Amino acid sequence: MAMPLLIPAMGLFAVISASPARADFRVCNATQNLVGVGIGYRAKAGWITEGWWHIEGSSCKTLIEGPLSSRFYYLYAEDAERGGRWDGPINMCVAEKEFKIAGVADCVARGFQRAGFQEYDTG
Repeated sequence: MAMPLLIPAMGLFAVISASPARADFRVCNATQNLVGVGIGYRAKAGWITEGWWHIEGSSCKTLIEGPLSSRFYYLYAEDAERGGRWDGPINMCVAEKEFKIAGVADCVARGFQRAGFQEYDTG
């Protein structure tokens, strides 16, 4: 399934700010279906993946509020009604239920699933 249906968007500050500061990370669901979204990012202690945010059809949700600590964020999403996926080439860990996972290696051996995330440059 093609990625254009799930659109990441930065908050207004990122659009009008002349400084490198960025604020908020929003994801908009342009489909009519409920989607579950996982996000990945590099923190000081290493890679982190978190999920699931549930985003109703034709709506947006802020996944990270305030200044962003990373330039690159990674998204993976699943259509909760039809089972389609929006994925990419960057493998990270996810879980069936709500999760916050440290590290992206050995997902299956640690009891998680591996999913392909798509990179987004917020800079």
